[in-house]
Amino acid sequence: MGYDLSMVRAATNSHQSLVLLNHLARVARRSSEAALEPTGLRPRHLVALTILRDRGAMTQVALGEALHLDPTNLVGLLNELERRSLLERRRDVLDRRRHIVELSDAGHTTLTSAERALSSVQDQVLAGLDEDERAALHALLVRATGPIACDQAADLTVACTADEAELC
Repeated sequence: MGYDLSMVRAATNSHQSLVLLNHLARVARRSSEAALEPTGLRPRHLVALTILRDRGAMTQVALGEALHLDPTNLVGLLNELERRSLLERRRDVLDRRRHIVELSDAGHTTLTSAERALSSVQDQVLAGLDEDERAALHALLVRATGPIACDQAADLTVACTADEAELC
C-alpha cells in the first residue's frame, strides 16, 4: 500500500487526521471487498452475522436497532442471509408476532472464513504498525466513535438509509 507523501505531509502539517483516515478507509474497503468476494458477503452481512454470533439469538427488532436499519432494509438483509442459510428466523413461542433471528451453523462457518480473510487484509493495511500500535489505534478508534458507533448510537430511533447501512 503506497501513500502519496505530499498528502501525508499536508495532512500532518494541518493536523487533518480525517484525510488520512479517509484514505486508509478507501484502501481497506477495496481490499476488504476483494477478500470477502469468495464468501459472497458484503460488509453489512458481516456486521449482522457478527452481532448474532457475539450476542446470540435476538428479536428481529433488536437486531434492526443494533444495525440501525429501518424495518424494510432489515427484512431485505435478513432475506438475503436466510436464502443462503446463514441465519434462521422463527416465531417467538411467547409472542407469535415477533421473529427470533439466530446464526446458523453455515453462518458461523462463513463468518469465520470471512474474518480469516479480513485478518490478512488488516495485516496488509496496517503493516506499518506493530502489535502495540495496532492495539492503541483500535482503542483510539473505539473511543473516537463513541456514541456514533453502530451498536452504540444514542438515538436508536434514527434508522440508517441503505447506503449508510453499508458503513454500519
